[in-house]
Amino acid sequence: QVQLVESGGGLVQDGGSLRLSCAASGRTFSRYAMGWFRQAPGKEREFVAAITCTANRNTYADSVKGRFTISRDNAKNTVYLQMNSLKPEDTAVYYCAAAGSCQLNSDSNKDRYYDYWGQGTQVTVSS
Repeated sequence: QVQLVESGGGLVQDGGSLRLSCAASGRTFSRYAMGWFRQAPGKEREFVAAITCTANRNTYADSVKGRFTISRDNAKNTVYLQMNSLKPEDTAVYYCAAAGSCQLNSDSNKDRYYDYWGQGTQVTVSS
Protein backbone atom coordinates (compact mmCIF):
# COMPACT_ATOMS: atom_id res chain seq x y z
CA GLN A 1 0.00 0.00 0.00
CA VAL A 2 1.29 3.45 -0.93
CA GLN A 3 -0.09 6.73 0.33
CA LEU A 4 0.56 9.85 -1.71
CA VAL A 5 0.24 13.43 -0.51
CA GLU A 6 0.55 16.34 -2.91
CA SER A 7 1.55 19.86 -1.94
CA GLY A 8 2.72 23.08 -3.52
CA GLY A 9 -0.42 24.18 -5.30
CA GLY A 10 -1.73 27.71 -5.12
CA LEU A 11 -2.65 30.85 -7.01
CA VAL A 12 -0.16 32.23 -9.52
CA GLN A 13 -0.31 34.79 -12.30
CA ASP A 14 -0.13 34.03 -16.00
CA GLY A 15 3.52 33.28 -16.84
CA GLY A 16 4.43 32.36 -13.31
CA SER A 17 5.90 29.18 -11.86
CA LEU A 18 5.03 26.60 -9.22
CA ARG A 19 6.64 23.40 -8.03
CA LEU A 20 4.39 20.59 -6.92
CA SER A 21 5.61 17.85 -4.62
CA CYS A 22 4.18 14.42 -3.97
CA ALA A 23 5.41 12.61 -0.88
CA ALA A 24 4.97 8.86 -0.75
CA SER A 25 4.81 6.60 2.26
CA GLY A 26 6.37 3.17 2.36
CA ARG A 27 9.75 1.72 1.46
CA THR A 28 8.94 0.69 -2.08
CA PHE A 29 8.65 4.12 -3.70
CA SER A 30 11.78 3.50 -5.74
CA ARG A 31 10.06 0.58 -7.49
CA TYR A 32 7.18 2.65 -8.87
CA ALA A 33 6.88 4.71 -11.98
CA MET A 34 5.12 7.94 -11.06
CA GLY A 35 2.74 10.15 -12.93
CA TRP A 36 1.04 13.51 -12.68
CA PHE A 37 -2.49 14.08 -13.92
CA ARG A 38 -4.84 17.06 -13.72
CA GLN A 39 -8.55 17.71 -13.82
CA ALA A 40 -10.12 21.03 -14.65
CA PRO A 41 -13.72 21.85 -13.70
CA GLY A 42 -16.16 20.12 -15.99
CA LYS A 43 -13.44 18.17 -17.75
CA GLU A 44 -12.06 14.67 -17.56
CA ARG A 45 -8.81 13.96 -15.79
CA GLU A 46 -5.89 14.20 -18.18
CA PHE A 47 -2.30 13.03 -18.23
CA VAL A 48 0.45 15.56 -17.59
CA ALA A 49 3.76 13.73 -17.13
CA ALA A 50 5.31 10.47 -15.98
CA ILE A 51 8.73 9.20 -14.93
CA THR A 52 10.25 5.75 -14.53
CA CYS A 53 11.30 4.44 -11.13
CA THR A 54 14.96 5.14 -11.92
CA ALA A 55 14.23 8.50 -13.57
CA ASN A 56 16.00 7.39 -16.73
CA ARG A 57 12.99 8.20 -18.87
CA ASN A 58 10.04 10.55 -18.74
CA THR A 59 7.14 11.55 -20.93
CA TYR A 60 4.90 14.60 -21.18
CA ALA A 61 1.59 15.65 -22.60
CA ASP A 62 2.04 17.87 -25.64
CA SER A 63 0.25 20.71 -23.86
CA VAL A 64 2.97 20.97 -21.19
CA LYS A 65 6.06 19.87 -23.08
CA GLY A 66 8.85 22.41 -22.72
CA ARG A 67 7.15 24.13 -19.77
CA PHE A 68 6.81 21.38 -17.15
CA THR A 69 9.51 19.08 -15.76
CA ILE A 70 8.93 15.92 -13.78
CA SER A 71 11.65 14.66 -11.45
CA ARG A 72 12.02 12.45 -8.42
CA ASP A 73 14.20 11.95 -5.39
CA ASN A 74 13.99 8.33 -4.29
CA ALA A 75 15.94 9.06 -1.11
CA LYS A 76 13.14 11.44 -0.10
CA ASN A 77 10.29 9.32 -1.49
CA THR A 78 9.14 12.36 -3.43
CA VAL A 79 8.24 13.19 -7.00
CA TYR A 80 8.11 16.76 -8.26
CA LEU A 81 6.46 18.71 -11.03
CA GLN A 82 8.16 21.98 -11.88
CA MET A 83 5.69 24.13 -13.80
CA ASN A 84 6.97 27.19 -15.64
CA SER A 85 5.29 29.65 -18.00
CA LEU A 86 1.94 28.78 -16.51
CA LYS A 87 -1.20 29.65 -18.44
CA PRO A 88 -4.81 30.05 -17.30
CA GLU A 89 -5.63 26.79 -19.07
CA ASP A 90 -3.29 24.99 -16.66
CA THR A 91 -5.78 25.68 -13.88
CA ALA A 92 -6.84 22.34 -12.42
CA VAL A 93 -6.54 19.98 -9.51
CA TYR A 94 -3.26 18.14 -9.93
CA TYR A 95 -2.91 14.53 -8.82
CA CYS A 96 0.12 12.33 -8.47
CA ALA A 97 -0.13 8.60 -9.01
CA ALA A 98 2.04 5.54 -8.52
CA ALA A 99 2.15 2.63 -10.93
CA GLY A 100 2.78 -0.99 -10.02
CA SER A 101 5.65 -1.05 -12.49
CA CYS A 102 9.02 0.62 -12.74
CA GLN A 103 8.78 1.32 -16.43
CA LEU A 104 6.63 3.41 -18.74
CA ASN A 105 4.77 2.07 -21.73
CA SER A 106 2.02 3.07 -24.12
CA ASP A 107 -0.51 3.01 -21.26
CA SER A 108 1.48 5.32 -18.99
CA ASN A 109 -0.70 8.27 -20.01
CA LYS A 110 -3.87 6.50 -18.91
CA ASP A 111 -5.51 6.37 -15.49
CA ARG A 112 -5.66 2.58 -15.55
CA TYR A 113 -1.87 2.28 -15.50
CA TYR A 114 -1.70 3.63 -11.97
CA ASP A 115 -2.63 1.85 -8.76
CA TYR A 116 -2.37 4.58 -6.14
CA TRP A 117 -3.53 8.19 -6.19
CA GLY A 118 -3.12 11.24 -4.04
CA GLN A 119 -5.92 13.57 -2.99
CA GLY A 120 -4.88 16.36 -5.31
CA THR A 121 -3.69 19.94 -4.99
CA GLN A 122 -5.34 22.96 -6.59
CA VAL A 123 -3.42 25.08 -9.07
CA THR A 124 -5.05 28.30 -10.22
CA VAL A 125 -3.47 30.54 -12.85
CA SER A 126 -4.97 34.00 -13.14
CA SER A 127 -4.90 36.02 -16.36
